Amino acid sequence: MRVSETVIEEFQRDGVAVLRGVFADWVRVLAEGLARNQREPSPTARYHTGDGKAAFFNDYCNWDRIPEYRSFIYESPAGEIAAELMHSNAARFFHEHVVLKEAGSAVPTPWHQDQPYYCVQGEQTCSFWIPLDPVAREIAVEYVAGSHQWGKRFEPMYFSGKPVNDTESWDALPDIDASRADFNIVGWAVEPGDAIAFDFRTVHGAPVNASTARRAAIAFRFVGDDARFADRDGKSSPPFPHLNLNDGDALDVPDFPLVWPQS
Repeated sequence: MRVSETVIEEFQRDGVAVLRGVFADWVRVLAEGLARNQREPSPTARYHTGDGKAAFFNDYCNWDRIPEYRSFIYESPAGEIAAELMHSNAARFFHEHVVLKEAGSAVPTPWHQDQPYYCVQGEQTCSFWIPLDPVAREIAVEYVAGSHQWGKRFEPMYFSGKPVNDTESWDALPDIDASRADFNIVGWAVEPGDAIAFDFRTVHGAPVNASTARRAAIAFRFVGDDARFADRDGKSSPPFPHLNLNDGDALDVPDFPLVWPQS
């Protein structure tokens, strides 16, 4: 096994767990991939500046054109580890997402769940948030432990405040910042090569980067045996408008390759 039973139990119970040094051998490769991604952003790349001048850059779904990302997906132990954490026999890659907050970035990441944004349903899901810079606890991503078991689907919103999809019935996200003591909020200072693994349903958010250093990370997302296509009326983030799948179909298409077990 790639990770301990204790970490697997924590992931299953809390919907989030930290893995120390698990991808230390891949930091240089991922850093080169991020640099390439910044030089050659996709049409979906976004720069948010908020009230400040420091940028918040994010981009996604570039793994098929950035060799460093492909190498990580197919050659690292990420798929195997994801399968272990999810209690799944297999791991299928969903997509990658770059999130880079420059020093002094005034843009927070609001509290949210990931799954309502995605065209995927199921309980066996796992994201690895992998920092490429040291991240202090004060600017770290925070998670509401156990929120993946609430049985709720919170409305997905763009940074502009506009709903991603207003055709479904969504639950109202509680005001977590107004009553932090009522929730089991966890977060960790992390180093390059560490990873925070979390369920797509786990509520999380991040503060502004008020430090003097950038905070760059890449999230690699995987799904397990029970993952199926979720029809969001054609609206999801990332968008996959070309997919010819019906609600409930298996995700057995080239966009979402099976990476564990390896053939």
